[in-house]
Amino acid sequence: MKQPHPRKASITRATRETDITLELNLDGSGQAKIDTTIPFLDHMLDQVARHGLVDLSIRARGDREIDDHHTVEDIGICLGEALHDALGDKAGLVRYGHAYVPLDEALSRVVLDLSGRPGLEYHVAFPKERVGDFDVDLFREFFQAVTNHGRITLHIDAIRGENNHHIIETVFKAFGRALRMAVSPDPRQSGIPSTKGAL
Repeated sequence: MKQPHPRKASITRATRETDITLELNLDGSGQAKIDTTIPFLDHMLDQVARHGLVDLSIRARGDREIDDHHTVEDIGICLGEALHDALGDKAGLVRYGHAYVPLDEALSRVVLDLSGRPGLEYHVAFPKERVGDFDVDLFREFFQAVTNHGRITLHIDAIRGENNHHIIETVFKAFGRALRMAVSPDPRQSGIPSTKGAL
C-alpha cells in the first residue's frame, strides 16, 4: 500500500539581505510560531495558520535598517516554496479554494488554484499608506512571491473597507480559508485533478 506523502516542508533561505527558516505542515491544527521582527506581519501570518488549519513556524531576520521590503518578500518566497514542496504531485486534492471573509466594515474575497502556473490578480485599495509603521504596499510583494514560488493562481479582491487593519486582516484570513479548502483531500478524487494528468 502506497504511503501518503508527508505534507510538510522546511525551507531555509540565507542571503546578504535576509536569514529565514520556515516550516509548514499542511495537515496541522492551526498552530503558529511566528517571529519575523515585524509585529503586524506576525499577526497576519498567524491568521493564515489558524484559519488555514496549517502549522506554520517562521523565524526571519532581515536588513530592516533599509526597509521591510526584503524581509517581507523573502518570507513570501519561502512560504511559496514550502507550499509547493509540501503539496507533492497534488494527487487527490480539491485543488481550488475560495473564501469571503468580513471584519466589521471590510470584506475580502480570495480565490486560488493549485495550478502549477503562477498568476496574481491583486485588487486591494488602502485608504492610508501605512498600518502603524508598516508600508501596506509590501503586501502585494508578499503575495506575488507566494504566487511565483508556490506556482499557484491567486485572485485577491478587497471588496470594501475603510480601515487598513481590517482590510488586510480579511485578506489574510480569506487566503488561509481558501488554502485550507484547496489543499484538502477530495474523497472522490484519487488522481491528479487535471485533464492534463499533471499540475
